[in-house]
Parts: sequence; C-alpha cells; structure tokens
Amino acid sequence: MNIAIVGLGIIGGSYCKALKSYTKHTVTGINRTEAVAQKALNAGAIDRVGTPESLAEQDIIILCMYPQACLDFLRENGKFIRSDAIVTDAAGIKRAICPEMQALAREYGFIFVGSHPMAGKEKNGFDVSDADLFMGASFLITPCGAPSEAVGTLAALARSIGFRTVKITTPEEHDRMIAFTSQLPHVLACAYVLSPSCPNHNGFSAGSYRDVSRVANINAGLWAELFLENREPLVEELDILIDNINRIINAIKDEDKERLYALLEQGHQVKQALGE
Repeated sequence: MNIAIVGLGIIGGSYCKALKSYTKHTVTGINRTEAVAQKALNAGAIDRVGTPESLAEQDIIILCMYPQACLDFLRENGKFIRSDAIVTDAAGIKRAICPEMQALAREYGFIFVGSHPMAGKEKNGFDVSDADLFMGASFLITPCGAPSEAVGTLAALARSIGFRTVKITTPEEHDRMIAFTSQLPHVLACAYVLSPSCPNHNGFSAGSYRDVSRVANINAGLWAELFLENREPLVEELDILIDNINRIINAIKDEDKERLYALLEQGHQVKQALGE
C-alpha cells in the first residue's frame, strides 16, 4: 500500500521506520518543517517527502499531530484525499475529536478510523523515533462507524509493525481508561517533582524515584491539550487519587498503624491480583 505519515515526531517517525523495516509498503512523509522531512528521507525512514496534493495517492493516512492540528489539517487538505482511503490518527483523546473527524470524513468522502498507539518515550522528536517502538505494545482502535474491512486493514497493519494487542473500544471507554492509565500518572509525576526536595534527590534516590518521576519529562503543550480535552474523566480519577492519599495521610496523622497497614495491604493485594 501507499501510506502517508503526517507529522514526523517520535510517533510519526517511529511509524515510518517500522513500516520501512517490517513491511513492503511505500511510505510518504509530510511534516510542517521541511528540514525534518528531509532528515527522514536521508535516514531511509520514508520513500519520499510528500505534499498535500500527494495525499490523493495514499491508501492509508496516519495523522501524528496534536489533536487540534489533526482536525485543522483535514479541514485544509481533505479535498485531496481519495474516497476509499483510510484516515486514522494517533491522538491520546477520542471523544473531543472523533465526531469532528467523522463529519470531515462524510464531507470529503474518506474513511475515518480512530486509533491510538500505546507507546512512547520521555523525549520527543524524529531523532528519538525508533522502528521497534511499537514492539509488544497495545494498539487501540475506535471504529467510529467505519466499515469492518477498514478496521481489519488497520488492525493488520498494526500487527505487521510489532503491536501485540489490538483492542477495539469506544471513544468514551478509551478516554475513561486513558485518564487512569496514562494521564493520571503524568499528573502524579509532575506533582511529585514539584516538591522542594526534588533538586536535592541525588545520592538519596534509586528505583522508586526513577519510577515515579520518569514521565514528568513531559511535552507540556501536548499534555495540557490532552488534559483539558479529557478533563471530566481525568478529574474523576484525580478525585479518587486525592481521596486515597487523604485516607493514608489521616492514618499517619492519627498514628493508626492498623488502619495504615490495611490501606497499604489493600494496594498490595490489588497489584498482586493483577499478576504484575
């Protein structure tokens, strides 16, 4: 197939490199900054640098930009996309963009299938993209009314570049679970390193510090957009977290060892039951 990747950051660049490494598809790269697209071409990550007009030749178009940028790109360039082409995104939210994506698909005639690759690093940009970034990862699909054949094509493509699990879900379930599994840990990590003790951690820290603080190395612009677009599920998860922290705080303040033990053991049992 002819596949276009729009946005050559860590996710888009990794899509390009994975497709070139593990498939025989022809890969076109489109990026706002021409120098990055040229770098991808020189690295062999893409077969050519594309233009909006070249979208007419693509079987699959993968949008790897901020959620709002994905919508803006389609509004401006949807007229170039073939009616039988599959358009997907890589955004970490779905409820805020899927209805508009579906409306644009109806307006321009292409097929939209929402998706979200559950992979990444703490650093950003094409330079840290990796052909093996998706190995063993989970690939989420929100069909949004797309034909089953299109969903199947996208699922098969995901598996061909290393995704181990393909999960079909709804925008609502996606956003609710991502609030817990992805967004909440990023909030927690940022809040954690805002402690005045953090700058003095060297020599006192080991695995626990690294595990909790790792994702605080955050792309603030992207995650601020994701947090705000998914604010209701995220705030619900934050309220639960704050309540659980307060229960532990109160047990410590009250010097209630039995209550504190019970809370800590409850967490231990939940984790143990998951087998992780």
